[in-house]
Amino acid sequence: MKRLLLAALLACTALPAMAQQFPNRPIRWIVGFAPGGVGDTTARIVGQKLSETLGQPVVIENRPSAGGIVASETVARAAPDGHTLLLVTATAATAPHLFRQLPYHPIDDFAFVSQIASFPHAIVVAANSPYRNLQDLVAGARANPGRVNLGSVSVGTALHLSLELLRSMGSIPAEIVTYRATGELLNATVSGDVQAAMEVAATTLGQISGGRMRALAVTSPRRMSILPDVPTVAESGLPDYNVITWNGMAAPRGTPRPIIDRLNAEVARAMAMPDVRDRLLPIGVEPAPGTPEALHALLTAETALWGRVIEAARIEKQ
Repeated sequence: MKRLLLAALLACTALPAMAQQFPNRPIRWIVGFAPGGVGDTTARIVGQKLSETLGQPVVIENRPSAGGIVASETVARAAPDGHTLLLVTATAATAPHLFRQLPYHPIDDFAFVSQIASFPHAIVVAANSPYRNLQDLVAGARANPGRVNLGSVSVGTALHLSLELLRSMGSIPAEIVTYRATGELLNATVSGDVQAAMEVAATTLGQISGGRMRALAVTSPRRMSILPDVPTVAESGLPDYNVITWNGMAAPRGTPRPIIDRLNAEVARAMAMPDVRDRLLPIGVEPAPGTPEALHALLTAETALWGRVIEAARIEKQ
């Protein structure tokens, strides 16, 4: 019994020491998509700051694949010592409903660190569109059932599912047209092939500032600092609609809590720094750090929500 108590005592004292010694080598932060997008840019901005505060390089490693499966599996199978991290995204909530089999559990196989940022969506129309606000769009679709097309990128993406949810909650009798790439979607919107589109707000800023598009509403619970005159969907007649794309940080299951707490504190510290916020806010990225428990709860709730939306939309698993 004394030996067991001694072993337990040594284990308890070892954990804080482990956190103090962490990190003792470069950290790999695995990203499940190709370089260049808003999410990747966010990771690189935050990773650079974490490199400074943690005293070890935080190396962004892109592992693009459908649903971020390769990146997630890489981290799920890594040693739980905090030196291999995942940029977890909203796709973690949809993957269980879109793929027949995953080589990991999107929730149970990870230790969550913190949400990092949110990326509100925008509902946009061509600059010459007759629709001046979301109410106009809904009224136009109801007056012309089946003749109003709404656009998004690929089936099963967060943007597509957000549009499916909007159509359902707003009882909008419109067709949804999906495109393979964002550029195709934006061109189709400007040309009038679709009457409105759902896209990450940051991606539309150039088109809006260039006078080719107008934003009717944003999907976040509050107006965006970069689009202060654009109302939320909730303000526009659907008070229960609140959808964002988000990302966060996760580690392999079993990572010691002191290491999770250290990473959480450093993420919060980085996201509060003026130079980080000054780089993120102008590109439509809203800093949103929080507790490990909050990120776990967010992913759990969204997994249930998107499961219902995917079932209602009759999207088949791959």
